[in-house]
Amino acid sequence: MKQELEPLFTPWKIGSCEIKNRIVLTSMGGTNLLGWMEKHHFDKAGADFILEAAKNNAGLILPGCQPVRNPMFGEWLYENEKMYDDLAEWMPEFHKTGAKLFVQLTAGFGRSFTVSSMMEKLYRNPALRKIAKPVMDLDRICASASPAPNRWSDVIPSREMTREEIHEYVDAFARCAALLKKAGVDGVEIHAVHEGYLLDQFTLKYVNHRTDEYGGSFENRYRFPAEIVRAVKEACGEDFPVSLRYSVVSKTKGFRKGALPGETYTEAGRDMEESILAARFLKEAGYDMLNCDNGTYDAWYWAHPPVYMPENCNLEDVEYLRQNVDIPVVCAGRLDPYKAAEEIGQGRIEGAGFARPFLADTQWVTKLMEGREADIRPCILCHNGCFNMAHYKGVPNDQDLYDSLHLARCAVNAETMQKEKHFIRKTKHPKKVIIIGGGIGGMETARVLKLRGHEPVIYEQSGVLGGTFIPASAESYKGKLRDLLEWYRRQMRELDIEVHLNERIGSIDEFKGQEIVVATGAVPRLLRNVQGYEKMIEACDYLNGKQTGDRVAVIGGGLTGCEIAYELALQSHHPIIIEMKDDLISQKGVCMANSSYLREWFELHEIPVYLETTLKEVKNDMIVCVKNGEEFTVSCDSVISCAGYLPSPLSKPSQHIHTVGDCRSVGNLRTVIWNAYETAMKI
Repeated sequence: MKQELEPLFTPWKIGSCEIKNRIVLTSMGGTNLLGWMEKHHFDKAGADFILEAAKNNAGLILPGCQPVRNPMFGEWLYENEKMYDDLAEWMPEFHKTGAKLFVQLTAGFGRSFTVSSMMEKLYRNPALRKIAKPVMDLDRICASASPAPNRWSDVIPSREMTREEIHEYVDAFARCAALLKKAGVDGVEIHAVHEGYLLDQFTLKYVNHRTDEYGGSFENRYRFPAEIVRAVKEACGEDFPVSLRYSVVSKTKGFRKGALPGETYTEAGRDMEESILAARFLKEAGYDMLNCDNGTYDAWYWAHPPVYMPENCNLEDVEYLRQNVDIPVVCAGRLDPYKAAEEIGQGRIEGAGFARPFLADTQWVTKLMEGREADIRPCILCHNGCFNMAHYKGVPNDQDLYDSLHLARCAVNAETMQKEKHFIRKTKHPKKVIIIGGGIGGMETARVLKLRGHEPVIYEQSGVLGGTFIPASAESYKGKLRDLLEWYRRQMRELDIEVHLNERIGSIDEFKGQEIVVATGAVPRLLRNVQGYEKMIEACDYLNGKQTGDRVAVIGGGLTGCEIAYELALQSHHPIIIEMKDDLISQKGVCMANSSYLREWFELHEIPVYLETTLKEVKNDMIVCVKNGEEFTVSCDSVISCAGYLPSPLSKPSQHIHTVGDCRSVGNLRTVIWNAYETAMKI
């Protein structure tokens, strides 16, 4: 192990509980031990993931949060005692690893509950709402400290919780914690005065307008989480550790409006001054640790940092808080292990929280310890698999039901939390398999085929592996994507996969009779109906290095166009975005944490955005656009086309010809990698 990493692997204590090292696997929905948005049960898939992380040197593990009252079916978590017996049977196997387990208990979501279009339809229809109430009582699920708008929906409001409901929740936390202690769990974490979830909504002045003992004064706003820890300690004893998931600063300007890094703003939620008082108050109430980051659902990019957020984005605030409390503090949020080790070594924080890196590679800590960092499959902060809840104007959570019910999957690792369908099965009939195209789809196919025992051979027309992922990872802020590209190239070398570069395959006829995988990607959609379209620079050409002038019109405000506009602005150019739809990034699969960051960044930096606007003509120094039937011109030096892509398969699929990735159907990195994995498993 490198010497500078050693502080990460020193023991520490939370109350009387000793943790073997400083690596904390922080909670992610979907890695639950007792079920997620389903009937409560001991969850084998969640347990397998947790155990794998424990075997690979995580010190403290927090499984996915468990609502003490299930949003689905209204079941209390303490009602199914058999699952606690099942958990108790499993705990000795977990403890063999030397790791410790704290189960995270939550009061729920309140106004942050991710409402979908289906839920809106249910709510609008009184008869359907009544029928669905035993399964999904939206009135209760979305209840908050005070009446407030839902983060995702203008249709379903949040009513004020009653005092009786609050007392029910406090009692439920205590009862669940006692059952978890009896099952052998090492502690619990209360979720959360954090991220604008229900307990946090009680603490935040812009949400809580109550006039009873749970609103108004500082002590009243923090009464709910304080009563919970007191009840847990009374039920479980003072020595039973209780952590609190805690947002240091809300970074929020108001409903549905976050504050970006470096922005000057007026805090609507918890500022640092209040945070210090709150942390001390909650410590006195009984909390033994603070597991910290920043943000709310209104500023979601702080708690779920996309690739645009700075590395170690929450560290400065967490360390400042730590100077003012005398209990252990963990920092989470796009944390660099080396920086975390340095800060722990200096005594500025006690623990380093990581979540999504475990989804990409559950063995990453072991590889880090063994000096095999090049073998770590990196998380690229895309949210395509783990949190792809998309939101844009007029649309609530735009997400497939499968994704809503199956969180904590990973775009870059098809096996994560779905090993029942994605697993390496050795072949009994090894074959030579021709792969045409050396992009991510081709390389993932080759990797899985080789692990199964086949002999893949890649033919790539260019002089380097990577395909369109090379320009896709080219922007200055996409270092994590370039790390993934290098990981794939390394896998090709380590697995000794035969690769032919600079060999263009014009026809598959020369491989007749063999298994063939076509991974030839997609081609740009050209706006041939636009006069002067040939003057435009195609997005990939720009990303591959083609120069532009100062003022650049970006045609297309989807994710690609917005990321290019963001890069142009970072490089001191002046982008202008032209988009046909009524909002930027109006597409499924792009997490709101990612899209809201870009939308708000453009607004803050006054990037011109023309919505519901079509391009009519490209001239030498301007473009002609149309909005509401009216023509207008926008002066510019260059025009970049981000109009999307069309599949470009070399051949149609048949019995022995398979297509993978964008040449099959244009999607995102997740669809490319998962499809390539599944295709390789069928051969």
